Amino acid sequence: MATTRIIPMHLNKGKTLAQCLADRTEYGMNPDKTEGGALISAFACEPETAVSEFALSKREYRELTGRVQESDVIAYQVRQSFKPGEVTPEEANRIGYEFAKRFLKSEHAFLVCTHTDKKHIHNHIYWNSTALDCTKKFKNFIGSYRAVRRLSDLICAEHRLSVVENPQKHGLSYNKWRGGHDKLSNRDLLRMAIDAALEKQPGDFDALLALLKDSGYSVARKGRLSLRHENQKQSIRLDSLGEGYSEQELCAILAGSRAHKPFVRKKYPKRREHATLISDIEAKLNAGKGYRYDQAMKVVKLKQMAKTLIYLEEKGFADFDALVNAAADAEKRFYDLKAAIKAAEARMGEIQTLRTHIMNYSRTRSVYTGYRKAGYSKKYLAEHEGDILIHKAAKKAFDAFGLKKLPTVRSLNEEFARLLAEKKVAYAEYHRAQEQMRELLIHKANAAYLLGLGEQNPQSLSNLERKMVSMDKSSIFRTLTLFLEHDVVHAFEDGRGVLCYELCEEKGACDHHDGHIHFYCESCQRSFCMEDIHIPSFELPEGFYPHSISFVIKGECPDCRKKHQ
Repeated sequence: MATTRIIPMHLNKGKTLAQCLADRTEYGMNPDKTEGGALISAFACEPETAVSEFALSKREYRELTGRVQESDVIAYQVRQSFKPGEVTPEEANRIGYEFAKRFLKSEHAFLVCTHTDKKHIHNHIYWNSTALDCTKKFKNFIGSYRAVRRLSDLICAEHRLSVVENPQKHGLSYNKWRGGHDKLSNRDLLRMAIDAALEKQPGDFDALLALLKDSGYSVARKGRLSLRHENQKQSIRLDSLGEGYSEQELCAILAGSRAHKPFVRKKYPKRREHATLISDIEAKLNAGKGYRYDQAMKVVKLKQMAKTLIYLEEKGFADFDALVNAAADAEKRFYDLKAAIKAAEARMGEIQTLRTHIMNYSRTRSVYTGYRKAGYSKKYLAEHEGDILIHKAAKKAFDAFGLKKLPTVRSLNEEFARLLAEKKVAYAEYHRAQEQMRELLIHKANAAYLLGLGEQNPQSLSNLERKMVSMDKSSIFRTLTLFLEHDVVHAFEDGRGVLCYELCEEKGACDHHDGHIHFYCESCQRSFCMEDIHIPSFELPEGFYPHSISFVIKGECPDCRKKHQ
């Protein structure tokens, strides 16, 4: 995967802010390039109304802060390109969304548009320069390109994608790309003209200026001497051309007291690019997922497990069912908010349509009245057909809405503004609920699946070690100990003196043996939980108090029994 630098988008003269935003995002949201808009994802905004939402946040920023900038950056853009055949369009869109979310730290609304019209799938990522709270703006910092590239390469390693090793800081200019040299600046052209004039050995400085006039330069003296070519818009001062080109230095050269040295642009050595860990991982990955890649994935897994452990401790979940219920509640809240937002958007669309028809109806009413008074004359219809059709369309729309009395445009505008404000508040709640739901679902999956505890049979510590080769024994043991403390799992001896772990199935508190019998198969060495068979009651002699009970039956499981029969 390759990325570009952060590209700022400025406000153009003669255009409104909304027009500039629409012009910049129109290319990225082209339905012909994004499979009809299916490959467009957004954060804290909707693709259809992103331009309006961006513009609204900037108005709120000016109202809250009072800051007004003449040359304002309204948005930023980054492009991501993927190696052909390496990812699907859907995967590319998800990766772009993940990159933008992590780079912007969920503080700015953004759009991710995935294009499939080229051989290589690529993303156009646009984000609002104004933060979601409308109190600050994104600051493009020195070295942002390196930060973008490093984060992009890190995500590549996590998704097993290739990266560009030893990337060049800048690409070729258009002229070099065509096989020529870099385009000369106006100052370079003036220096070349002065060098050519000096080769003709003019007698004095006035003779030199005469030669420059013959080359198309006009001379102006407003304090300092400046020259302007007929094909140039701005004048250039002689003292801005560098050493050897000021008026005093040129006079000394013409007098013979100084030798002329043509200007030569300095060439600086290219900065040496050091190989990063991501590049090493990718090289090993392409060679067959070697040791370095395994080590990187080990760190990723350990970090993820640490997050799950901290989350369980902070939230204080009593059992696994509490975690499941919390995830279900968060999911319900998320979809309720989503439905409310969709309903508000649908009503806002109706208001816009209705407002247009009301204005058209009012504008064409006199024409239609004349048409009716004329006895629906064909001649009158031919003369005013456009207005009459618009009037009929408006009346048909009113009937479709079931309106007996037309609302005023002012009331519709007030309702639209209210719905827009409610939608903005709901969107903030919507994204918080989305993050909470995603967080709970991830940690629920980690608690039940990452350690292999969601399988049908209980797992011993040795089985977990073989299954999770990238994690050390101490990390797994600490995790299991924490799960035992929070009653997420229970442990029992399988008859060999080996502890096995299983998810608690009871509602509420678990006593770590879960009150049921366990079966150990001596043939396949698997353990089974018999949840429906409870431990029989018994009485101990006086003075004896049980802390835990382990009831294990040894024998053969049905599968092994069939094999032996």
